[in-house]
Amino acid sequence: MDNAANALWNSSLHQSSNVSIAFVTTFLRFSITLAVMSFALFYLYKFLFKGSEREMQHRLPPMLIKPWPIVGSLPEMVLNRPTFRWIDELMKNVNSGIACIRFGDVHVIPVTCPEIGREFLRNQDAVFASRPTIMAADFTTKGYLTTALVPMGDQWKKMKKVMVNELLSPNRHRQLQKKRDEEADNLVRYVYNLCMSAGGIVNVRVAAQQYCGNVPRKLLFSRRYFGKGSEDGGPGFEEEEHVSAVFTILGYLYSFCVSDYIPRLRGLDLDGHEKVMKEALRVIGKYHDPIIDERIQQWQNGVKEVKSDVDDLLDSLIYLKDQKGKTMLTADEIKAQITEFMIATVDNPSNAVEWAIAEMLNQPEIFDKATEEIDRVVGRERLVEEDDLHKLNYVKACAREAFRLHPIAPFNVPHVSLEDTTVAGYFIPKGSHVLLSRTSLGRNPKVWEEPLKFKPERHLKEDGASLTLTESDLRFISFSTGMRGCKGILLGTTMTVMVFARLLQCFSWSIPPANGPTIDLTEAKENLFLAKPLVAVAKPRLPAHVYPVNLP
Repeated sequence: MDNAANALWNSSLHQSSNVSIAFVTTFLRFSITLAVMSFALFYLYKFLFKGSEREMQHRLPPMLIKPWPIVGSLPEMVLNRPTFRWIDELMKNVNSGIACIRFGDVHVIPVTCPEIGREFLRNQDAVFASRPTIMAADFTTKGYLTTALVPMGDQWKKMKKVMVNELLSPNRHRQLQKKRDEEADNLVRYVYNLCMSAGGIVNVRVAAQQYCGNVPRKLLFSRRYFGKGSEDGGPGFEEEEHVSAVFTILGYLYSFCVSDYIPRLRGLDLDGHEKVMKEALRVIGKYHDPIIDERIQQWQNGVKEVKSDVDDLLDSLIYLKDQKGKTMLTADEIKAQITEFMIATVDNPSNAVEWAIAEMLNQPEIFDKATEEIDRVVGRERLVEEDDLHKLNYVKACAREAFRLHPIAPFNVPHVSLEDTTVAGYFIPKGSHVLLSRTSLGRNPKVWEEPLKFKPERHLKEDGASLTLTESDLRFISFSTGMRGCKGILLGTTMTVMVFARLLQCFSWSIPPANGPTIDLTEAKENLFLAKPLVAVAKPRLPAHVYPVNLP
């Protein structure tokens, strides 16, 4: 019995020993694996974020959210769509007017303070004069061949010269006035026909976007329609599809795509953004490319061969020669620049006018002041012309107020730092994306009294000097400023004030009875448009003979 018991005891000890050894072995293996993985992740982190030690020695702007290793705050970005509203909400808890959020290895710097904004775009303009290399901009510009959306470099300098000297110069602006006049007349004809045939029910968004799509089409291609258009002067299917594609591109251009911050993920289309962008650009190409290709062929074949044959901006781009007399721009450069020109022209004026009229419908006394000014300056026996616009200060004040309170986009086009620097006492690493918040600047209670109220009088000057739509002090953003500022301020201002003044002069506006006593001014969730397109009742307010009837 004793021997059996000893044997059993020894066997138990042996098994227990084996179990202990196995446990220790497993534990050691797990510990070694964990240690190796930790060291690997640490050095991977150090490799991906080469500036981490540098950043630890400097003070970054306040972090909006603690970043994860490697991916930063990308998980939160994806979970909180639309991202711009999430960032704006986080910024409400920051008193500094500047903050930081890391997506992947990119430091994104939101700014809500005008003074700090001026440090970026005035005091250190040259340091922040580049653009990010992102999927949507890459696709839109055919590999960064244009002006506004491309990083700093020789291509930008080349195309900037083309834009400033050939497409947007004051001389070219004067040469193309007749084309703009035709589209202003067509706008009036379209709305007037709706008054006569549709009981005056007008979708203001469609009318404004139609005008803002027609003007660049006329300037670029000498045509109003890609198809037959509508007999009443409105858009046909082709124009509706074209403008819709343009606004789709604008909506996705800087929409916080995952692959913009981890470029190796491009092609996987984790957000679905690439598919949408490719389809929108396919539609743009369907309408633009045949016209461009045919016109290039005409110049190559000698059908167009003298300076007098330069009828529009497309001709100007094709006709350009370098110092050796060779064609300056490739077909792809022309196509990409025309697409960029189109998307830069359509959105701002149409959005400002829709919001302004919506606000004014809720405050009829503002309508009265605006129309009284137009009647005093222009009268009722002719239409507003471009030469009248500089005298319409109250109308421009209404437009400025729409830009302030209802910007077209939540942020300006991102500026990228070309080197490490310090702004407002904070370290800004090289490669950071700086985002000036259009909404927070324009609605800043430290800058504007009653910031959420539509109040045009706040922009009027005591000396009566002519107003502009620009805001150099960045208290709001109408047109961007600095080296990468909008080069089309003259065209953008003319289009905005013209469409606004014509709609105010030619028609009285009222709220449809079915809509209730006021216009619902709720913003859409996914963007800054009115949640519902503005529909209003228009009635002619000028003598019948003033309205254009037969137009080319």
